[in-house]
Amino acid sequence: MSGTPTSISIEITPVAQQHFSQLIENENVSGMGLRIFIDRMGTPAADIGITFCPPDQQNEVDVALNFNTFILYVDAASSECLDEAKIDYKSDSLGGELSITAPHLKGRKPKEDAPLFKRVEFVLNTEVNPQLASHGGMVSLVDISEDNVAVLRFGGGCHGCGMADVTLKHGIESRLLEQFPELSGVKDATDHATGENPYFESDAESSKA
Repeated sequence: MSGTPTSISIEITPVAQQHFSQLIENENVSGMGLRIFIDRMGTPAADIGITFCPPDQQNEVDVALNFNTFILYVDAASSECLDEAKIDYKSDSLGGELSITAPHLKGRKPKEDAPLFKRVEFVLNTEVNPQLASHGGMVSLVDISEDNVAVLRFGGGCHGCGMADVTLKHGIESRLLEQFPELSGVKDATDHATGENPYFESDAESSKA
């Protein structure tokens, strides 16, 4: 993160504000507010959380947004990714549920002149990892070598997976080379022999059964 922005915009629809106001009123605590943050930030499982924020738990570095009947405290570390988020409340036969959209949840897209590492990392986090998440896996960018090879490390269900090489060569590598012509290749730096819960067992593991 580049630091807390000087301004941040979060929209809370009138019906969602009413819902929050009622929840806060039920707590019956003077000065009670709400706090919004991103859990597991920087991972494919990143999610938005909203909790009560009593007066003694307010953080002075967080961004305070004033609404009609309450203050929303935005976690400073999460603020850049929460900018332009929208919170709505949709009623249904079972009561209702919050609807939260945050266009920058995975981070802001780097500029074209940003370092190659940042640009590749963004594509992995926003395009590749959401697909790998269906297998309980993820991939992270470890380094970009001097000869412009992207060095990756698999995790979760992709760690030790018998199909990891196929995923790398026919999925990830082709996508990265298409988007970043300056890359000369992609390399897997994962020690797959230590994978504990692969989505597909390797041939070596299958032969032990």
